[in-house]
Amino acid sequence: MKTMTCRELGGPCDTAHRGEDANEVIHAQDKHLKDAVAAGDDSHRPAADEMKGRWRRPVSGLKWYRKAQKDFAALPED
Repeated sequence: MKTMTCRELGGPCDTAHRGEDANEVIHAQDKHLKDAVAAGDDSHRPAADEMKGRWRRPVSGLKWYRKAQKDFAALPED
């Protein structure tokens, strides 16, 4: 299990997301951003819009995805 924060994934806060692999952490970040924006937290809106854009443009979003995977792999186990 490893931990990455919202900020490490491009967001504005230090909410921790834990997972066994990078995909779990990325999906947790996606949900966190959606929930924060739905609750009226506009500080998360730019990151949420970027996340949506990455899913819509998978080729250009792949660069961010690979970096997140690499950063996750470099983390120590919790």
